[in-house]
Amino acid sequence: MTFGARYGPKYFGRSKKGRVSYTLVASHLPIVARMIGPHEHESHYVFDVLKNNATDLRPVRHSTDTHGTNHVNSALLYLFGYAFAPRYKNLPRTMATNLYGFQHPRQYGDVLLAPIRKINTELIVAEWDNLLRIFASLALKTTSQHIIVRKLSAYARRNSTRQALWELDRILNSLYMLDYVDSAPLRQHVQRALNRGEQYHHLRRAVSYANIGKLRFTTEEDQELWSECSRLIANCIIFYNLTLLDRLIAQKEAAGDMVSAAVLAEIAPVAWQHINFYGRYEFVTIPERIDLEALIAALANHTYRPEGVVAA
Repeated sequence: MTFGARYGPKYFGRSKKGRVSYTLVASHLPIVARMIGPHEHESHYVFDVLKNNATDLRPVRHSTDTHGTNHVNSALLYLFGYAFAPRYKNLPRTMATNLYGFQHPRQYGDVLLAPIRKINTELIVAEWDNLLRIFASLALKTTSQHIIVRKLSAYARRNSTRQALWELDRILNSLYMLDYVDSAPLRQHVQRALNRGEQYHHLRRAVSYANIGKLRFTTEEDQELWSECSRLIANCIIFYNLTLLDRLIAQKEAAGDMVSAAVLAEIAPVAWQHINFYGRYEFVTIPERIDLEALIAALANHTYRPEGVVAA
């Protein structure tokens, strides 16, 4: 087992060690992945995976569950043009303990959602130059988020720079929580984003079926190679599914069946029931090309309707 492996009951049970592939999924596509230890907090790598995205896909909003939240992510992502949109496990408790305002709580009167205290804006202004140094280091990639978080956490509890960054984060996080409570479309968007991530993880477990998806390697290089290979295979499957859906939707639109086209447009491309993971692989022979037109023609014979609606 590699040096970076650690015990992780969440992933490997209570008696085994391993490492975890932390993946950024954008519109169903796994665009960035990084191997981390199961003992490391996922929130310390949120900014890093977004900043290291080298694809043409440019996410503008990042959603995560409670494991992806901390005291700095809202501030860091906002300053670099991203919106941080987490889903909290216990929103009422989070609102009761993490809502801040620009006035003293007594100034808000008898309201349903009152802040627990006033934001220290003077501290943010006083420490702004030190905060800019942190932001510049992240922008230039001379350091990474998990190193910044580790260093700030090692400081004394009342360190002014750390407190100022936390205060800035509290402003943005409080505004987000108020929007989250007030906006049903925002809550639905966050839930859909997390569902897409879960769908990808299910697909990758299906790709890595050997040993129940827990492959064993003796070096970190082999682990990185396995992670990237499995992500490549998953992307190939998603691309294949998107190609089928795109051509089928175009054919339905050309035929005037706009209802079927709308239904097909809502289908997630992360599916693998039609993929054979257990076949024999040959790399020395010229494979027979898949006849996509024949597949599309066969699928086009069906009429697609929303769930619960029967075609006439």
